[in-house]
Amino acid sequence: MLGKLLYSTYFNGVSQSEELARKWRLILGKQADPSTKVPLEGAMMGMDDVLEALYDSDRDRGLGPSSPHINRWLGDIRQYFPTSVVQMLQKDALEKLGLEEMLLEPELLQTIEPDVELVSTLLNLQQVMPNRTRETARELVRKLVEDLEKRLRTPLLEALRGALNKSVRNRRPKLADMNWHATIRANLKHYQPEYKTVIPERLIGHGRRNQQLKHVILAIDQSGSMSASVVYSSILGSIMASLRSLRTHLIAFDTSVVDFTDKLDDPVDLLFASQLGGGTHIDRALRYAQGLVTAPQDTILILISDLMEGAPPQRMLETLRELTSRGVQVISLLALNDKGTPAYDKQIAAALARMDIPAFACTPDQFPRLMATAIEQQSIQQWLSTEGIG
Repeated sequence: MLGKLLYSTYFNGVSQSEELARKWRLILGKQADPSTKVPLEGAMMGMDDVLEALYDSDRDRGLGPSSPHINRWLGDIRQYFPTSVVQMLQKDALEKLGLEEMLLEPELLQTIEPDVELVSTLLNLQQVMPNRTRETARELVRKLVEDLEKRLRTPLLEALRGALNKSVRNRRPKLADMNWHATIRANLKHYQPEYKTVIPERLIGHGRRNQQLKHVILAIDQSGSMSASVVYSSILGSIMASLRSLRTHLIAFDTSVVDFTDKLDDPVDLLFASQLGGGTHIDRALRYAQGLVTAPQDTILILISDLMEGAPPQRMLETLRELTSRGVQVISLLALNDKGTPAYDKQIAAALARMDIPAFACTPDQFPRLMATAIEQQSIQQWLSTEGIG
């Protein structure tokens, strides 16, 4: 079956002998051709690597439940194979990882502590999971989401509310908009004992109440290397969406773009609706985000991607120039996780730097302070220096 699928996908246009040799070389693996008499090039080398990782159990870097590159692998197979082959490889990976048996253990939810990597793997494999294990996987995802929400909600909301209050404080309020308590506190030093009153030199108003003051667009790369960032971004986006004074959009992309804004009220539903892995078309996502912008000066676009653009990068850079020229504040996060910076396109990152678009990795615990800095329109570069991010 695998040989037939490989034949139809990759061997059109070559001689019959070359076709047969390469087909059997990919099926049998590297050990069948130790002297590399049958050379593989381009995408076929990548195919060979992902097939070997799955089917050659003697490899030190083969797949396993604790393998650090499992989610990268799950993304790579979508890059090299059509859907029919991907589904077959996923089913074989599910069996090899032992996840199906693990999810059927009745004591699972009481004994296992899910982490971001495990949840990313479950989300990657959700399409091939049997129905009897999918609900258990969903419970594990919800358990992690609830734990992360407890950790992230309070610092993020406090940072956002403080920044929004600073950004809208009205210094010339009308009488109906006066914030009397804040005005009195700010002017106590001007108390006049002889008149037994305060002379207010600074008037403070309530600002624009019940209005959406800032627009945040999260554009999340769904490729395999970004799986942890997808988990954290979904949770943080859901928390931000709970603020009425903040308008929040969340879009996810690979070679297509999906708007998940209507799912921000439940990050678990959002995560299970996402499709991790596949190629990358950043410009398509940026152009979609561009269509969401109605007030450029009040819009913050957070691009979360390793910048491995699958389309010509010049188009992406031109779209970013258009956005920034309109006044949109653009920030590029190479990762939003606790694991550090993944491999990324350094040339594109350098091009963004020349456009004054900062590109850096950020931990979820740093994200609230980053958003506060962006909302207050303070220097991101100075914030990076303060945080020790180089």
